[in-house]
Amino acid sequence: METPTRVASAVAERAFHRGHDTLRVPFALHEENRARLVREFRARGVTRGIVALKGGEQRTRYSSDNEPLFRQESYFHWAFGIAEGDCSGAIDIASGETTVFIPRLPEEYAIWMGAIETPESFGARYGVDEVKFVEDMDSWFAARKDTVTFVLKGVNSDSGSTTEALSVSAGATIDSEVLFPIITELRTVKTKAEQEVLAYASAISSRAHVEVIRSIKHGKMEYELESLFKHYCYSRGGMRNESYTSICATGKNGATLHYGHAGAPNAAQIKDGDLVLMDMGAEYHCYAADITTTVPCGGKFSGDQKVIYEGVLAAHQSVLAALKPGVSWISLQILAEKIILQALVAGGFLVGDVDEMHAKRVSAVFMPHGLGHLLGIDTHDVGGYGLPGLPERSTEPGLKSCRTARVMKEGNVMTVEPGCYFIDILLDKALAPSSEVKHYFVADRVNACRNMGGVRLEDNVVITADGYKSWTNVPRTIAEVEAVMAGAPWPRQ
Repeated sequence: METPTRVASAVAERAFHRGHDTLRVPFALHEENRARLVREFRARGVTRGIVALKGGEQRTRYSSDNEPLFRQESYFHWAFGIAEGDCSGAIDIASGETTVFIPRLPEEYAIWMGAIETPESFGARYGVDEVKFVEDMDSWFAARKDTVTFVLKGVNSDSGSTTEALSVSAGATIDSEVLFPIITELRTVKTKAEQEVLAYASAISSRAHVEVIRSIKHGKMEYELESLFKHYCYSRGGMRNESYTSICATGKNGATLHYGHAGAPNAAQIKDGDLVLMDMGAEYHCYAADITTTVPCGGKFSGDQKVIYEGVLAAHQSVLAALKPGVSWISLQILAEKIILQALVAGGFLVGDVDEMHAKRVSAVFMPHGLGHLLGIDTHDVGGYGLPGLPERSTEPGLKSCRTARVMKEGNVMTVEPGCYFIDILLDKALAPSSEVKHYFVADRVNACRNMGGVRLEDNVVITADGYKSWTNVPRTIAEVEAVMAGAPWPRQ
């Protein structure tokens, strides 16, 4: 039997926290999300039913007994905030009451993993109404077989993968169509509580970027930058997980958009004069940051580096200035593309009419990726495409890589990350004798910069009632970057 003192303590501690000055995240954040979900069902005329969500499973690595660090499934985390694996949950639409199913742990667990928590203390800690064991789940659903059970089944528009629905007892009335679009759309609009966590993740990740920028010097390895970023975020912010594998790309490697993977593991040596592109973010309570900075090793931009950097910065700042509810994300992508083309013309890399080049998708040679994406519990957060009322994905080069074509609304959290790169395979095609756009390119100028890599600048922003707020705080102008690399304080006093 759980003692009253322990239960009371668990209720008082109903928050995620990592000690020291780290952010305290009340589990009321998830209670609010569950309440939003219930309200949305009722607003659609569904007043009875059970929402059933499957949590993530703790797995081992291949055939070994090695257990990689568990990270919760994102939809389940949105609703419950539970850190442990192998759990499932149910929300009663009529009453709003919540039931969570947890594994019954063997006695040996207490020897190897720590004290076994009771259902009572587990429920008190996470603020759920009822906790039962997984072995009781079938009978629990069987007792409600006359009520529709809504399970999560849908396709992630970034990965193309399908969500895994909770398997409930035979005889239950199952609906696998209604839940996915409702909960996915809710995830695209962040509550004030969620925004606070995302702002914290961005603040710590911003400081870590500045720390890494200050450390860059000739002879360092790319992975040393990754290591310092991870150390800072964990030691200063309690952020154990990265939002994604860090990209720390020097020189030509900056033109590899998702550099840093196992086949290109941030393993090159940095040289004076290189541009160093760093796309790094950490997550707190599963809420992600995603920030990119680009700086010169040696502390000073060269002439051509300035041209490219200032073009990307102009695109970045213009998009931010245009951000507000009601604006189409695709229109912002086009705005960024045209500003970068203008910079390339002014810098002598291209010749011709910018609108004409844009129509022929010359912009996609230099910026083949999208302007940004929804950000939240996943780095590429859900809801970009595939929901009722949303535009279809473009099939044009560059635009097809845009991760959403939404019209912005208050509470959307986005990354803004224009870029300009010298990517061999794309330049080779554009400059080929058979190319229909080769006459726009000044080949000598373009080829001379193939080793530059590229520039990307990325902020994390929330759409407000009349504009936006950026949670990213890193040096952006050339003067700011060069001053910080020379030892100036940041942020400015």
